[in-house]
Amino acid sequence: MSENLLSHIDTPKDLRQLQEAQLPAVAKELRDFIIDIVATKEGHLGASLGVVELTIALHYVFNTPQDLLVWDVGHQAYGHKILTGRRAIFHTNRQLGGISGFPKRDESDYDTFGVGHSSTAISAALGMAIASNLKGETDKQHIAVVGDASIASGMAFEGLNHAGVTDANLLVILNDNAIGIDPSVGALKNYLTAVKEGKNPRENNMIRSLNFDYSGPIDGHDLPALIRELKRLKNIRGPKFLHIITTKGKGLRQAEEDQVTYHAPGKFDKITGEIPFKSEDHMPPKFQDVFGLTVLDLAQKNKKIIGITPAMPSGSSLKYMMEALPDRAFDVGIAEQHAVTLSAGMATQGMIVYCNIYSTFLQRAYDQVIHDVALQNLPVIFCLDRAGLVGEDGATHHGVFDIAYLRCIPNMILFSPRNEIALRNILYTAQTGLEHPIAIRYPRGRGTIIDWQQPYEKIEIGKASLLKEGSRTAVLSHGPIGMNVTLAFDQMEGTEAFAHYDFSFVKPLDIPLLHSIFTTFKNIVTIEDGTVIGGFGSAIVEFANEHNYRIPVKVLGIPDTFIEHGTVAELQHSSKIDVKNLINIFSLL
Repeated sequence: MSENLLSHIDTPKDLRQLQEAQLPAVAKELRDFIIDIVATKEGHLGASLGVVELTIALHYVFNTPQDLLVWDVGHQAYGHKILTGRRAIFHTNRQLGGISGFPKRDESDYDTFGVGHSSTAISAALGMAIASNLKGETDKQHIAVVGDASIASGMAFEGLNHAGVTDANLLVILNDNAIGIDPSVGALKNYLTAVKEGKNPRENNMIRSLNFDYSGPIDGHDLPALIRELKRLKNIRGPKFLHIITTKGKGLRQAEEDQVTYHAPGKFDKITGEIPFKSEDHMPPKFQDVFGLTVLDLAQKNKKIIGITPAMPSGSSLKYMMEALPDRAFDVGIAEQHAVTLSAGMATQGMIVYCNIYSTFLQRAYDQVIHDVALQNLPVIFCLDRAGLVGEDGATHHGVFDIAYLRCIPNMILFSPRNEIALRNILYTAQTGLEHPIAIRYPRGRGTIIDWQQPYEKIEIGKASLLKEGSRTAVLSHGPIGMNVTLAFDQMEGTEAFAHYDFSFVKPLDIPLLHSIFTTFKNIVTIEDGTVIGGFGSAIVEFANEHNYRIPVKVLGIPDTFIEHGTVAELQHSSKIDVKNLINIFSLL
């Protein structure tokens, strides 16, 4: 058998030239290639390792890109990228100017749909299939690959429900590995487990009841079986459903044994698989841990406190409360809409609910925030992790729209802490009896304060604070990006002209202080780590216009474009909100 087959595969057409007996060797090389690159460049590991055989089988059996393949979420698409013309540049994955860590339509014809959030694949592939029928392209295949965690989401069910009453040529492949980022949860997970264990009779199959031609479950690492079944399904018309069983992290022992850590492990030893030990002693905490440990401490003292997360207990650090108080902390699966309305329901009964959702994922529950929470003025506490620029995950994951889309909602309080102590104190304040819902947005990564577990202090709602006095120009910052302002002033000369204010509250604004600022200073600068369209700076400009102030206001933040992937430092620089750019901007004022 030839070695180094992968180096000769630039497109799936090259893959289809191989004999089926050669494909297991390709699978081994593909796994080794992914491990080799991700070990040094970082990225999502376990998901892609788990679907190596499926990826090969799909491109071997189907005529991609004419046949349309949609990957749900996209964490598992590394092998797909490597086999579709991006092997030579795969080392640039998730780096500034390099390829995206997720399928992206303008990157390749083989990336038929841009993804990054879960449960979109079935609806997208169904839309493609219906369009193909309307165009008379009745032989075209449409395949959606969905994880068992994603298929539990409401949108996936909506797609299945519609597809079952169409004649669309759609194949849904359920990649069942019992884990998303954290272990899958819920009744559907239990159902799928029963199916795998043969405990559900054939006539009691919920997928068949939705008018799908169901087959499986089959071993997703058995290439001959996969190819045989895909070829059979290729010749069956209408909606089809293939249930495959895989192991996330397949081929790397540590990734198989610790699937949560090796979902995105950072750098690791490609030979041993070991992650270098990094002592966290004497390091500032991650903001997510400030949230998780603080909420646990508060919940141990207040029995009305509830914690809710949609499928991110580790990423949000709600895991601490889930472990200590399992009856009062809930992982509801990838179901952001349900998480918000569940929180609202609990709030009607006097519970104090901390609903922890990544900023970018709260976008998926916007109607629920308005209709089920704010309209009823229920004091749900939204804890928005990964607010602002998040780095290498790119445009689908940056939390840069939350200020703009929450600021316009009546009754909503919107706060972003400048540091860990402020986060701890607003979490404390929120459970003392707010009359409105509040959104607390904080960034990914570590803060700057080691000794952050100080005695709690109640924060006055809507109050801003003076950080530095000045005479001519007032700089108004919102949230942790204010640290860049402080660092810029530390490196500048002649800063006595600049005052610096921390406006942690975007809503309500500190109106008395704003009147004082606008009657004292000649220039105003605002800075935020959110979009400049409709964000904090817009709020200040609206204030100035309403009260007929004619002082120039310079608004700094994320420009009106989708920001791609790169390190947070690189993306702050390109958005002109890093320390170096701030020094240049301030020097001209």
